[in-house]
Amino acid sequence: MTEAARPRAVALGGGHGLYSTLTALRRLTDAITAVVTVADDGGSSGRIRRELGLIPPGDLRQAFAALALAERDGLLDEPGTAGHGPDEHGTRWATVFQHRFGGSGALAGHAVGNLLLAGLFEVLGDPVAALDEAARLLRISGRVLPMCLEPLDIEAEVAGLAAADGTPRWIRGQVAVASTPGQVQRISLRSASGEVPRACPEAVRAVLDADIVLLGPGSWFTSVLPHLLVPELRAALGQTRATKVVVLNLIPQPGETAGFSPERHLDVLCEHAPELRVDAVIADTDAVPTPERLRRAAASMGAHARLAPIAAHGHVGRHDADALAASLREAVHVARS
Repeated sequence: MTEAARPRAVALGGGHGLYSTLTALRRLTDAITAVVTVADDGGSSGRIRRELGLIPPGDLRQAFAALALAERDGLLDEPGTAGHGPDEHGTRWATVFQHRFGGSGALAGHAVGNLLLAGLFEVLGDPVAALDEAARLLRISGRVLPMCLEPLDIEAEVAGLAAADGTPRWIRGQVAVASTPGQVQRISLRSASGEVPRACPEAVRAVLDADIVLLGPGSWFTSVLPHLLVPELRAALGQTRATKVVVLNLIPQPGETAGFSPERHLDVLCEHAPELRVDAVIADTDAVPTPERLRRAAASMGAHARLAPIAAHGHVGRHDADALAASLREAVHVARS
């Protein structure tokens, strides 16, 4: 594959949204870097974070799973560039990575990949080296990096949980923010030490060197916006010459974005990073009741809006990887023409 046909892509996010983005991107290139949020404080990841003081591994594990699945299936579009085809070794390890222990003992609910990553973090003493080693174990191309090298805490101002005087309330923690019955207004990000978070240097370099940078889809306040609240990453997004694309969610998320229109998602991005300029906004046709409003909101960020049927049939809230890949290809072409 030529370098021109192998664009360097960076996807910023976490959880299932990042999984969808990586699966779609792998149809376009194998030069992919996932930059993953590290604020999860629930489930297996939360337990590892609290007990060992490590960055939460769950979203990092999910990114590996997406890349390993795509690697196994050989999803690049160009003939002869699909890699080595199904790899029994890589497929087996990808399956083991995602396996969760059952029962009711100390291991119940832990994913094997979470424990393996935690072990690599402790043995190697360097999260980036540990994640690169995991990539070699899974035999995947591409790279998975943490947004920051230490665990982060999300704090959110939430309406609807106020006292009688209507004063908004602040809540702390990703699980609390994601599950709040109120409506999130804005968030802030702090390191465990209470200081402004410092970006992973390799993640900053990946953004600066990229040809394509994707933000979203995913939990808007807990997976997407946090990247804009890390000063070095935010600066890199402003400096990079990459084509920058925002991919919108298919449906609002209860708690975080309940009642949000597609254009409101963009408004929130602007409120948290007023200087952010992007080249394209991708949304599903059926998820945009008023296309002209979305086009105006996109234009205010310097972007063109691309509406296309990108939802997976029979799976509510899930993107179709092939359709999303096609929209990404077209959006990048238009932005560069």
